[in-house]
Amino acid sequence: MTQVYFDHNSTTPLLPEVYEAMRPYLLTDFGNSATGHDFGAAAKRGLENAREQVARALRCEADEVTFTGGSSEANNLAVKGTAWARHQRGRHLVHSAVEHPSVRASVAWLCEQGASATSIGVDAHGSVRTDEMVAALRDDTVLCALMLAQNEVGTVMSVAEVSAQARARGVTMLTDASQAVGKIDVDVRALDVDLCVIAAHKFYGPKGVGALYVRRGTPLVSLVHGVAHEGGRRAGTVNVAGIVGMGAAIEIVTQRIAVHRTHLLTLRQQLLDGLKKHFPDIYVSGHPHRHLPNTLHVCIPGLDSTELLRRLPHIAASNGAACHWGVTEPSHVLAAMGVSRELALGALRFSLGVGNTTEEVEQVVSEVAACAESLRATASPR
Repeated sequence: MTQVYFDHNSTTPLLPEVYEAMRPYLLTDFGNSATGHDFGAAAKRGLENAREQVARALRCEADEVTFTGGSSEANNLAVKGTAWARHQRGRHLVHSAVEHPSVRASVAWLCEQGASATSIGVDAHGSVRTDEMVAALRDDTVLCALMLAQNEVGTVMSVAEVSAQARARGVTMLTDASQAVGKIDVDVRALDVDLCVIAAHKFYGPKGVGALYVRRGTPLVSLVHGVAHEGGRRAGTVNVAGIVGMGAAIEIVTQRIAVHRTHLLTLRQQLLDGLKKHFPDIYVSGHPHRHLPNTLHVCIPGLDSTELLRRLPHIAASNGAACHWGVTEPSHVLAAMGVSRELALGALRFSLGVGNTTEEVEQVVSEVAACAESLRATASPR
């Protein structure tokens, strides 16, 4: 059977152009960018060119971009680094109930050290209750975290509505835009945030590379100590080849965003229409209009999605975020949205990519329907 990859929110394949951009820094320009000889200078040029590429894509200045080992590290740096840098103001943090685990776990760890936090719920579409988030801000609040696009159900959040109020109150504003880059416009100035997290492998770049936008003047304490790199925010020899790949990838996807969006929306609608024909009672999760163009999250009543995916190993999809694979309990996102446990166990997330085709959509619809029918027949009493 033909292998079909519909799990791009977990990770994306490396674009050929990105691989070619990385090659010299793996083979010839392999020097340490912190050294003063020609090998280091070549690596330094590649590093700083990538910083400019990321800055142009995010609409910020190059010196506001800090490279990290991924979005989880960037979120840890943003949350913990802000809390430590602003401890004299207070120890209270606000975040949405559907943030990435790297944000929620960082907040939980700080609470174990004596901080306090307020988790703001979402509505049935997965949209944060912005009025509640703003109302939760206090004089001792140091950070407000609201992701730009929810990684499981694809809902796009109203970040700018919250950031304007947060910054007016002197609260540092963080948005995790890992799932947004290349799918929707990410303009940190328009969003009016202080901190923004991205991950290269979510937009056809290499794994293990991320970046944190830090608005000039935003206080932040480093987590990784040693020889100071990245403007003093992160010690350790930088992954030049990976960072070069990130720069190439973000430049490509931002230049092609309009074409990609049209293609992805077309495939998503085809997939949804096909599934509805076979499953009239299907439940579509996420916001009906404000959603990522590539993400379709559905719940099929009476279906065990874990078993279905096990029987269709050549179709790469998921029943939650990649970090939850193998967990049979409903995700915290669906629970926060008020989806019942029974319905949530039939959850399927299809996240499409620019290389997917209409023929692949037809194949997935056909095979999911056939497998679901087989599962239901097996479960039915004789």
